[in-house]
Amino acid sequence: MAIKIKKLPITERPYEKLELYGEKMLSNSELLAIIIKNGTKEHTAIDISNIILSRIDNNLKDLQDIPLEEFRNIQGIGRVKAIQLKAVCELTKRMSRPINDTKIQIKNTKDVAEMFMDELKQEKREIVKLVLLNVKNVIMKIMDISYGGTSSASVEPKDILIEAIKIGAPKMILIHNHPSGDSEPSFADFEMTKKIEKASKIIGIELLDHIVIGDGNYVSIFLKRGDSNV
Repeated sequence: MAIKIKKLPITERPYEKLELYGEKMLSNSELLAIIIKNGTKEHTAIDISNIILSRIDNNLKDLQDIPLEEFRNIQGIGRVKAIQLKAVCELTKRMSRPINDTKIQIKNTKDVAEMFMDELKQEKREIVKLVLLNVKNVIMKIMDISYGGTSSASVEPKDILIEAIKIGAPKMILIHNHPSGDSEPSFADFEMTKKIEKASKIIGIELLDHIVIGDGNYVSIFLKRGDSNV
């Protein structure tokens, strides 16, 4: 039978430890145990946390990929706890997304890359995002345009341009991630950029840049080509 958490010294109990030393001093399993809250006769909440973390090799960004049913199949995780865990994962994911704030002005490529870095570097599939801007490079709208697999995402110029036309945006920036973590643009990335740039010029919408996000790094396709409008 496992030792109950309340039998542990106060400095080793997750709740008390967080109060005494702050959340940064807790391990992944201790933080997860606070969400799980209660254990079973055989396992403490920390034991259950370690079981979950062992399934993802302690890689927290993979926690969001565990299906609801898989959580429920873990001893000590019932329907309610499984739902709570999924909700926390989704909240964490949403908190890393930039807010659609019309007062944000884009001054350079770094501004754009940093806005999406935390969100996109955790994604396991390619996501293409569109940032629509006014004449002063102030953000009008941010949206997801395409969801792909682990290696590619297809985008048609019409899907992008129709969104810019809807709100009368004169400028736009494309962003997409590489789940591999390597931000180096592929041949397909360059070709897609050319295709969209050509189509946008015809209707008078300026494509300012196309940025590829990796794991903590990024590359501007326009800068790579030797020309950038941002």
